[in-house]
Amino acid sequence: MCEVPPNVTNRHASSTGVESSVEWRKPLQIHRISSPVSTRCRSSDTLVCSPLPRAGEEWYRGVDRPIELTAESLWNEVAGRLKGALNETTYRTWFAEAEGAELSDDAFVLGVPNDFTREWIEGHFLGLIGAAVRDVTGQERRVALSVTERLPVDAPLPAEVMPKQGGGALDSGMNPKYTFDLFVIGSSNRFAHAAALAVAEAPAQAYNPLFIYGGTGLGKTHLMQAIAQYVAEHSSDLSVRYVTSETFMNDFINSLRDKRIEGFKQRYRTYDLLLVDDVQFFEHKERIQEEFFHTFNSLYEAGSQIVMSSDRPPRDIATLEERLRSRFEWGLITDIQPPDLETRIAILRKKVKTDGIHVPDPQVLSFIASRISTNIRELEGALTRVVAFSSLTGRSLSVSLAEDVLKDVFPQGEGVEVSIHRIQELVSERFQLSMDELCGDKRSQNIVYPRQVAMYLSRELTDSSLPKIGKEFGGRDHTTVIHATSKIARLIREDRSVYNLVQELTARVKQVR
Repeated sequence: MCEVPPNVTNRHASSTGVESSVEWRKPLQIHRISSPVSTRCRSSDTLVCSPLPRAGEEWYRGVDRPIELTAESLWNEVAGRLKGALNETTYRTWFAEAEGAELSDDAFVLGVPNDFTREWIEGHFLGLIGAAVRDVTGQERRVALSVTERLPVDAPLPAEVMPKQGGGALDSGMNPKYTFDLFVIGSSNRFAHAAALAVAEAPAQAYNPLFIYGGTGLGKTHLMQAIAQYVAEHSSDLSVRYVTSETFMNDFINSLRDKRIEGFKQRYRTYDLLLVDDVQFFEHKERIQEEFFHTFNSLYEAGSQIVMSSDRPPRDIATLEERLRSRFEWGLITDIQPPDLETRIAILRKKVKTDGIHVPDPQVLSFIASRISTNIRELEGALTRVVAFSSLTGRSLSVSLAEDVLKDVFPQGEGVEVSIHRIQELVSERFQLSMDELCGDKRSQNIVYPRQVAMYLSRELTDSSLPKIGKEFGGRDHTTVIHATSKIARLIREDRSVYNLVQELTARVKQVR
């Protein structure tokens, strides 16, 4: 045996004159050839050659076939090695949706579905991936991660969703889990689900417009995005756009500032399906209401489907113009109520199945569901806390564990009204900051971290929407709130001190003063 040489790379011109690069996998053995041999190539659309070494040349024999080195093929090889090095749950959690994105002579870019996954892999698996890349290619390559937009499995690409003349695309904030298949139906949401599915199956033929209202965390956004993703998958000739009211308002304001208002009108008034989430934020905004009125009219007259959601029915949206209110009521108005116990248990069962969580005692889910009756977000958050505590302490998931974890978070007896302001006060006191510092523009770590904790608690313990929380923290964008809550949720799972801090603050927030 001799020293392992660099990978052998051969280039051969195909019948079309285009070179094809093939690279051998790293060998298990190295052999020396004593007689002249040649190269054999197989004819195909993508030329795959089997280069044989010249006399006296060292060559690789790890496998019987070469691989064409692309980002995709390299990731397939690396993924195989990661599967052997990690347990099944860890691999499925962090790498099941990863894909090879880019490959150059000195770098490999791995695409992942979101920032949370990117940050976790960078902090825990980057060295392992780099070693696997080196093992496959025989050379050092810098490994980087990139967040890539993904539609649901088997859904058309955004370009296929839009009409050939151009237009928008599905909003980058779409959650691939927000589909009809993953929506748990119960008596509290059955009619809203049926109406949403009818609209998705026959846009502009069933209920137009469709207006869904209900409290925060009950599934309105899930149904809205399920409609958008269903139409994108089953009616690829239709142009689809899902936006929050905040996105609509920001697009409008930016178009005014940049003197591109005609482009804004052309874009928003030509969709076959427009879904606008949280339209209650149009209240007190006369210019926005004026523009949305004309957008609504243009779409409706063109036979396009319009779907809206709100935390209250149109008649209860303050300062909403009468002409808009009447149009919102032209079609079907349906509400979603808090789920009953049976539905709450079904929601938790669906979550543990979807997320691959092993719960040995089914009574754990029943216990959590019996304690949390406000909304789905708080229900799933309680399960996340119990699972995180089990993982951090090594205790098995049981009813007694759930009781210990939730006794301070959701105490028995009369509840306490939790507000964002109360959370801000307690977090400021805990970290010895002023309210102005907590909600201001300073970005030093000793301020940013408490601010993110306060945003996380506001999201978990109140019914406030993302835009509302952002507004209460100095007028920040809802994406800032998403980033903050994702980061703290990750730290809760990783760091016992962060878990304890959140538990402490949660208990204090809920204490009767």
